[in-house]
Amino acid sequence: MIRFLLLFSRQGKLRLQKWFTPVTEREKRKVIRDMTMLVLGRSPRSCNFLQWRDLKIVYKRYASLYFCAGTDEEDNELLTLEVLHRYVELLDKYFVNVCELDIIFNFEKAYFILDEFLMGGEVQETSKFAVGASVEEADTLQETMEEYMNKPAY
Repeated sequence: MIRFLLLFSRQGKLRLQKWFTPVTEREKRKVIRDMTMLVLGRSPRSCNFLQWRDLKIVYKRYASLYFCAGTDEEDNELLTLEVLHRYVELLDKYFVNVCELDIIFNFEKAYFILDEFLMGGEVQETSKFAVGASVEEADTLQETMEEYMNKPAY
């Protein structure tokens, strides 16, 4: 089970965080600080897995963002790496060549895509097409509601 998912930049700025287990705000800040320090301090040629406390940390760098997941010790690291890659593919498909600014300015869509893909720290939907269709349906509904709300009520 994935305990948390963090996205942060090379400068250590947090761009997205998702917690799948209950954690206090103080503990969240400590975990975020520790993860950014640990991951950013590693050389680019290092392994993408590390042990931290009672968790396995799996991370991958895509362009200027680090995608970092904390998993249980018995979880498969390669499968978690594949989950991170699938999330990046989903973001890339939706934003067409996703970049850090897409995450910053459209964070609600990034969270929505993540929620369609993962639930409770487990993969909910493996199909990129099903997740993409669900996101497109939500966009269509949102556009329809905006048009409806902008019409004058005579």
